[in-house]
Amino acid sequence: MAKGTILISAGGTGGHLFPAEALAYELKARGWNVPLATDERATRYADRFPEDKLHVIHSATPSGKNPFKVIGAVWSLFKGMRQSSALLRIIKPKAVVGFGGYPTVPPLWSAAGHFPTVIHEQNAVMGRANKMLSSRVTAIAGGFLKADGALADKIVETGNPVRPAVIAVSGKAYQAPAKSGPLRLVVFGGSQGARFFSDTVPEAIALLPEAFRSHIEIVQQARPEDEARVKARYAELGVKAEVAPFFTDLPERIAAAHLVMSRSGASTVSEIAAIGRPAIFVPYPHALDHDQAANAEALEAAGGALVRRQDMLDAQSTSALFAELLGDPDRLQAMAAAALKAGTPEATALLADLVEAIASGQSAARFKAG
Repeated sequence: MAKGTILISAGGTGGHLFPAEALAYELKARGWNVPLATDERATRYADRFPEDKLHVIHSATPSGKNPFKVIGAVWSLFKGMRQSSALLRIIKPKAVVGFGGYPTVPPLWSAAGHFPTVIHEQNAVMGRANKMLSSRVTAIAGGFLKADGALADKIVETGNPVRPAVIAVSGKAYQAPAKSGPLRLVVFGGSQGARFFSDTVPEAIALLPEAFRSHIEIVQQARPEDEARVKARYAELGVKAEVAPFFTDLPERIAAAHLVMSRSGASTVSEIAAIGRPAIFVPYPHALDHDQAANAEALEAAGGALVRRQDMLDAQSTSALFAELLGDPDRLQAMAAAALKAGTPEATALLADLVEAIASGQSAARFKAG
């Protein structure tokens, strides 16, 4: 017999859903029912999420300069509040857990004051949706977020949960590139890919000396509109490449990589650290709170990654960076070890402990004291 229901809510992108997925598996294993409240974007991940039922909640992002769009977004959030209130009355959860993004605002706002509530902030800087909810919830779990400031009593530093597929390969030892062997490079840019990588990386590979380029094996995520031209460019260069808008087995591909180049969303940084692979992070330059830069700098400080601003990279400098790292197996090995040491594979269990404690009526302060 199930212990009860814990409602999980997350925005519809991988960065929000991946840690939610990890917690859902852990709570299911502990005997809880875990329905998921999210938006329609989550359907691309639904086949891997172990929810008991998927509830699509109206939401929108109330930002921008167009007043009609802002009004429309507020109206969508209001409709989501009504949906959420009705849902909560039906399922009567023991706790509600949010993982960020505006689809979490209606369920968490509606639940606060009536049910125990937890938000998990993956980034070093709190996102806007979580900021909106932070004063109302029972506890705040921090991935890279530190327990300081006005909310220090609520914040528990759990780390970022990583998916079971990541845990499955986290014990795989790093094998530095061998002389005259393949040089495996994995490039991806968040759930939607990144045009910058599609524009820059193939040209950077083209500038590599033949001694490097002939050994490159690349896996690269590219937006659907960029996929064909990226594939064609690698074919022209004679480079072995797999290019696709989305890889369902990305953790396994990261584990097989000698070097990773990616954006630095919190889930990405946490998963690369848990697997233990050297990385070049290029933070998304238009992030509102510069959260990606802060996430990346945490792993760079530990010695597991290099951080480069997008406006400081072009094909020539990227090519030089690839040659520098791929030509130094000892440095790559040291970076991999440092990344692995900085990872927190126990984060899922710790977050589940916190959620169960809050569900039983404990406060965040009491949980930390215990």
